[in-house]
Amino acid sequence: MGSGKILFALLTLFSQFMAAFSNSQQNENPSVDFHGGEKRTGSSLLSEGVQLRIEKDYVVLDNGILQVTLSNPGGHVTGIQYNGLENLLEADNGESDRGYWDVVWSGEGVTRKKGRLDRLEGTNLTVVVETEEKVEISFTRMWNSSLQAKVVPLNFDKRYVMLRGSSGFYTYAIYEHLKGWPAFDLDNTRIVFKLAKQKFRYMAIADNRQRYMPLPEDRSPERGKTLAYPEAVLLVNPIEPEFKGEVDDKYLYSCESQDTGVHGWISADPRVGFWQITPSNEFRTGGPLKQFLTSHVGPTTLTVMHSTHYAGANITMKIGPDEPWKKVYGPAFAYLNSLSDGGDPLSLWDDAKKQMVNEVHMWPYDFIASEDFPPAKQRGSVGGRLLVLDRYVSNATISAEGSYVGMAAPGEVGSWQLESKGYQFWTKTDEGGNFTINGIRPGDYNLYAWVPGFIGEYRFISVIRINPGCDIDIGDLVYEPPRNGSTLWEIGFPDRSAAEFYIPDANPEYINKLYLIHGRYRQYGLWERYAELYPSEDLVFTVGKSDYSKDWFFAQVTRKKDNATYEGTTWQIKFLLDEVNERAEYKLRLALATANVAELEVRVNEPNANPVFSTGQIGKDNTIARHGIHGLYRLFNADIPVAQLRIGNNTLFLTQTARISPFQGVMYDYIRLEGPPQPHKTRKEI
Repeated sequence: MGSGKILFALLTLFSQFMAAFSNSQQNENPSVDFHGGEKRTGSSLLSEGVQLRIEKDYVVLDNGILQVTLSNPGGHVTGIQYNGLENLLEADNGESDRGYWDVVWSGEGVTRKKGRLDRLEGTNLTVVVETEEKVEISFTRMWNSSLQAKVVPLNFDKRYVMLRGSSGFYTYAIYEHLKGWPAFDLDNTRIVFKLAKQKFRYMAIADNRQRYMPLPEDRSPERGKTLAYPEAVLLVNPIEPEFKGEVDDKYLYSCESQDTGVHGWISADPRVGFWQITPSNEFRTGGPLKQFLTSHVGPTTLTVMHSTHYAGANITMKIGPDEPWKKVYGPAFAYLNSLSDGGDPLSLWDDAKKQMVNEVHMWPYDFIASEDFPPAKQRGSVGGRLLVLDRYVSNATISAEGSYVGMAAPGEVGSWQLESKGYQFWTKTDEGGNFTINGIRPGDYNLYAWVPGFIGEYRFISVIRINPGCDIDIGDLVYEPPRNGSTLWEIGFPDRSAAEFYIPDANPEYINKLYLIHGRYRQYGLWERYAELYPSEDLVFTVGKSDYSKDWFFAQVTRKKDNATYEGTTWQIKFLLDEVNERAEYKLRLALATANVAELEVRVNEPNANPVFSTGQIGKDNTIARHGIHGLYRLFNADIPVAQLRIGNNTLFLTQTARISPFQGVMYDYIRLEGPPQPHKTRKEI
């Protein structure tokens, strides 16, 4: 075992200790020299201006700290030279398979099931800005009818920016579809960097999600066994024995949009970090909780701008034949840092987080040359205070502390979850419910919000127009969540996640060591554990006796009968009623954290009767297979016929009828049965 591997193994087990030790050692040992961003030492390097060299087949950006080589005119990143490494990217890959933008799309003539991959090969190079302080270059491809069905029907403009003294470079792209061009669907677009696999072995995507990683060869048929889907591979005979018996799957490392500010890789020799920093999510799809891929075995690091993961086909961007559309994706920042001998490699992660904060403070950037990217002075802001009024909780309004408030395209309540063509801007309220959203691009928006602890969500009914430089105080907003009557019983906590429910231990044959404690729901194969826990009888939950953290399985999935067939499942909720008002209305609130090709039916006291409510077939989130604890949020409000309720013992039957695959089912966020409305209470259905 090499010294770098030993070091990273120790860091994985004792990261917090080593980080603290590193800080103390650096304070005592001035020989540890940190290189990265504005912390780069050496005035000769900082004084060098940015140089641009254009050759027949290549373009080189060089500021004395790093050199970035791009194909000409394709605009793919073929090499990154930094801190003694001739190329941080995987040189064994083809030049168009190292650093690139791509899209997955479909349209007329495209028959590939998951769409067609277009790596956005440029056809023209333009120098936008060339000074000693900054160089910005553009690679474009203009669509015309001769390209029908060969490439995505878009004009695109890929840009790269390098600044003096910066230990990194920026990239962004402008997509444009003109009226009269062919219709198409856009499933995915992203930036990809594939790093040198023998150097970058330690991956970090969060403080508690980082580890020494297997090699890509370990996933080959000779060394790995493909499991229920191609992305999941059991490492049977890995090059390094310590990985034997682990499951590798890129979906294990997905993150919510709000948590994808920085992620990347560390090389032990030399000590170099490569990080993808995304200072804003304004161009991303689906709001702050939408999950995206980040880094995974390769070593591969991604900035995903739009994808259908954890949402399904409903979030696919559909551009019509007569629809003009333009959108700016990015900029994102590829950041590099390094240490002299003797430094703790994990300090590179700490520095990358600090650099992310710096980039967030600089957003929106003032050095971007495109007219399609407005700087701060051309944007606006909205502020106010969000309150909650639920008269069955309090007769007075209460502050909506910790709520999510966002500006997105005008639409219905919750439409922002599926919105993909425009921009979104989100923040969280303080303890008083106050919020300010800065840096909003000009345009028309609705204001949306949801409050942890309360079901449903708020939408400000009027469209808000943002003009350059505007500062709008919207005042107090009052959210009245759906409420029929007092709570008779409830299961879970309304926060759009199933994380509070019972997460079983992973099958010992399918372990990923990173999630033995934190993020247990990310282990592979947990859907199979349900049939092991309930081999013949389904889950029964007794209100007042059962504990949802122990007795409510996190996902209502199918039960495997044999190697090829599955059956639907019926869960029971048993509860007591001291009285039943025969002239009143009872309401069941079903808040789902995700659904995948599922149908949920509700029955009361008669398991074989016609359902009193059915969702119909819902969802293509595929969250169960992809180790997520939530996908799209759905709220259903079901009337419970009073004639079917009894004084004393009652049973609610929840049947998930779909039964074709192991990945069909739902995750609950929260369930509540409400009694009749009380005369002195007000009722407002949202």
